[in-house]
Amino acid sequence: MMREKRSDRGRLSQTGREEESAVSVSKHQSANVTNAPRQVRIIGGAWKRTPLPVANAAGLRPTPDRVRETLFNWLAHLMPEMDGVRGLDLFAGTGALGFELASRGAQKVTLVEQNPALLAQLARIKQKLSATQIELVAGDALATARRWPEASFDLVFLDPPFDSPLLVPALAEAARLTCPGGLIYLESGAPLDESALASRGLEIVRSGRAGRVFFHLLRRATQ
Repeated sequence: MMREKRSDRGRLSQTGREEESAVSVSKHQSANVTNAPRQVRIIGGAWKRTPLPVANAAGLRPTPDRVRETLFNWLAHLMPEMDGVRGLDLFAGTGALGFELASRGAQKVTLVEQNPALLAQLARIKQKLSATQIELVAGDALATARRWPEASFDLVFLDPPFDSPLLVPALAEAARLTCPGGLIYLESGAPLDESALASRGLEIVRSGRAGRVFFHLLRRATQ
């Protein structure tokens, strides 16, 4: 996961108050996060126990194994048939969320990453696993998301760098890209505002906390 370019930060500063209220994010998130491990592992599915290296990159904070285990236990109940799922990991980083989803049988998983070193690492893992259902996209997360039509995915993962203001605009794009009844997983430094989410047609179906990280599973309204 990579910080957005300065021009993107300029655009984000113009975001309206209504959009900003969709999620409450701590101003000091990066200082509250412990050092990332050197590697994480795929927890289940065809590639169970496969190690995924964690590079020393600014803002990179992979979802811990125990949180991913909780998340995919939720998904097993809410999306029991994974073979037709179209997934998107908008800030791929290590690829832990996207490769985990593909390991469990998703039809197609798109990983978006801007950092060339991280993208090369993802390509090596894809080749090692012969992961033909994985699509790698190089580029800015928000700019890339805007190119896709509405309802392109069944499940979207949002885990932007903790020291960036990207979560609010990324959530707006994810709400647009997720099909009716689809799910969005996101991590933040503070709980989400349920009333603001409702104005976007989203509801919290599961949530949890690991240390100072809040994680949520949202569903897009069917109507």
